[in-house]
Order: sequence, then structure tokens, then C-alpha cells
Amino acid sequence: MASPSDDELRDALIELKAAHPTLGIPKLHARLRTDFPAWTVSEKRMRRILATFAPPKDTGTVPPYPSSQLVEGLDITQWTPRVDVRFFDKKKGKGLVAKEKITTGETIWVEDPFVIAPEWEIYDKQRDGQACSQCTTLFAHPSDARARCAHCPAAFCNTLCRKRADKTHPLLCSGQNPPSIALLRWMRSKEWLALHALTQCTARLLLANAAGEAALTADWHVVRSFAALGMEERARYSFRSGTCHPAPDRETWKTAFDMFCHTFHRPRHEEGANTKLTGEEKRIATVLRKPLPAEIEKALFDYETGFLRGLGRMSLNLEAHGGLYTLHSHLNHTCEPNVSVRHLDQRRALARITVKALVNIEPGQELLITYVNPAAGYGERRPALEAWGFICQCPRCVEEGRDWKPPEEPEGLGDLASELKAGLGLM
Repeated sequence: MASPSDDELRDALIELKAAHPTLGIPKLHARLRTDFPAWTVSEKRMRRILATFAPPKDTGTVPPYPSSQLVEGLDITQWTPRVDVRFFDKKKGKGLVAKEKITTGETIWVEDPFVIAPEWEIYDKQRDGQACSQCTTLFAHPSDARARCAHCPAAFCNTLCRKRADKTHPLLCSGQNPPSIALLRWMRSKEWLALHALTQCTARLLLANAAGEAALTADWHVVRSFAALGMEERARYSFRSGTCHPAPDRETWKTAFDMFCHTFHRPRHEEGANTKLTGEEKRIATVLRKPLPAEIEKALFDYETGFLRGLGRMSLNLEAHGGLYTLHSHLNHTCEPNVSVRHLDQRRALARITVKALVNIEPGQELLITYVNPAAGYGERRPALEAWGFICQCPRCVEEGRDWKPPEEPEGLGDLASELKAGLGLM
């Protein structure tokens, strides 16, 4: 029996994790002993190796870190003239830098969401007509709603919100598009926010396509610019420290995909292209009679390169309240942020965000937010950030991570945790 070097063990674990992405820590250790019977490797040592190296860099066509791109033709001045977009490199992607000095407490910009998939408590109120179905503002009394949908209980703050909702609502309205009912109910039962956001984005793109080429081009440029990392890539390359990485629930993914395609009148993956629509489906399908460009059709309705990647894209870009924001999506992470994102207009537009400076920001300095609770210790922040597809290398993490060791995980609990988390279909 021999003890492999750290490099040998690291390479073996990369291959094993790639070949068996669903295995938890105990089963991965058992597989290691089977495939390398001459090695003596404790589970504790295996955990240490997994917790102290970054995902491999060369994986073929899809990188193990999120990919992003700039929004073509984006006019930042519609939000603020004080910042500019910069593309750093393929790994870090895009970001925002200050064009002038910004002082502590200043508002840098205010932004409405591209789409909104709010917290489930607010979603329930939207469904019951107790919150605006466009901007999510809560109604103190039902009479506060100034406009309503003629086909479902959806209510709106005013006629402007009602008009703006036409970009997504018709395809997600129980009266106008009955197939959406099953997806929305199932999605709610799973509390799957990324699926909700992807559904909202898809509805917007399909209706933009019906509106004309200019509307579709503008919206598609925004959607494809969001940082993305597919669900399979997240499963393959996320080595979570201190907790067992949840096994991907592919059966749940495929169920979601079937319902997703049915909602938007696309053939399900196990059915042929000649799937017939019911009478109810035909009514809304007339709105969608204009075919999408092949690139967008594939990016939305191909199972692996479209749907699963779309779910990962939503997970990476959703703001805490559940919105996707064009300019906000450019903000990168640090554990010592210099800007914060707040919902200050809670009486008139809850979904609207205000970005404020936490400290003085000099020209050329990058604007940074935190994706996690900055008050948490390194041992809590690191696994939470790995869910975003990276290991944070900010000065604070570099300093605090030098002497950090992953906590011990009780034998047998890793796989149970994986099964429970996989039930949500989330990574």
C-alpha cells in the first residue's frame, strides 16, 4: 500500500468527479479505493484536497467558471453617466468602474428589473391580486390596484405597470395561456426561483419576437450577456468545502423541461415535432406563429445547451429580491464591498433597486457588491461563493484562508444532504 502525492490525488479526484458527478463524499471515497486499491487515502485527506484546489481550467468548449459578454449597443447613460463597463478577461468577465469620484452615501443609479421572479411570499400575493404583478409592490387594500387583467386575478399599481406587463404576462396568464398553470404550480411547490426567472425571460423573448425584430434583438442582447454556467458544469466542477456537493437531480430537470416546453408550445424532448396543440393552446400559439431565429430557439429550447444553461444563468444573476437587472448584472463580488443594492421605493415600485456607495470610490476603481453575508466567517463564505462558480480571491479571503481548514462532516450525512437538496433541482 502506498500514499499518493497531493498532485496525484488531486488529478485522480478530478477524473473521478468528472466521471461520477452525482457521487457524494463518502461514495466518492469508496470509489477512489476501488479504482486505486494500492493507495492508502483517508476520507479526511480527500476532503482536504477537494477543499483546497480550484476547479480545472481546461474543460473543452464550456469553461468551468461563468462566462459573460457585454451587451451590444448598451447605453449606460439611461441609468447613470458616472460609471463605465469594462471587460476584464474571460475568467472574470465584465464589470463596472467609476468614471468620476463617488462619495460615501451617494446614489449611483436607480434601475427597474428586466424581469422579476420575486420571493415566494410576494409571488403568492401577486397570484391572489394582493401585490402588483409587474413591480411587486404590496397593496394595503385591494382597492389600491388601479388596473387588472381581464383573464386572471393579476392586479397592477396603475395602467403603466399594466402596459409594461404585456412584455411577459400574456404567456404566463392562466386565462390566456392555460398550459402555464401546471408549470407555475409545480415551480411554486418546488420553490425553484431560477426556473421562475427563466420562464419570465423566455416569455419576454417570445413576445418580443412577436413584436418585431428590433424588440427581440434588444432583449436577446441583454439575456445572452448575463453570466452563465450550466447545471451540469456546476455539478461537475463545484467542489464545496465543508459540505457535500448536492447530487444533480436530472429527473427533476427533465420534468421541468417538459412542462417548460409545453407552456411555450414547443415539442417536449421525448416527443416529435408533430405534437398537436389543444384548442386552448392554439389561441396563444397564434401570437407565437412567427418563428424565433435558430440561435435563440436553440438557446432556449435545446435541453442541455439551452435549458440547463439557462437555469444556471438565472441562478447566477438573480438579485436577492428575485429580479434580473441589466446594469446590476455587471457588478462583481468582493467580501469587502464598496456599493450596496437596496429597495428604497417600497410604496410605489418595490422591484426597483437603488445602488449606493458604501465608501468613497475613486475614478477607475471597480464597483463591487457582496454575493454573501460579509459578516460571515471564511468557512461560511467560501462554500456559498462556490455555488456561483468561483473561489473568491479578494484580499480578505486570501488573508483569512491561509490557515483555514474545512470542518469535519459526520460520516453518512453528506449523501443525505445531497438527496434533500437535489429534491429542489438546485445546485
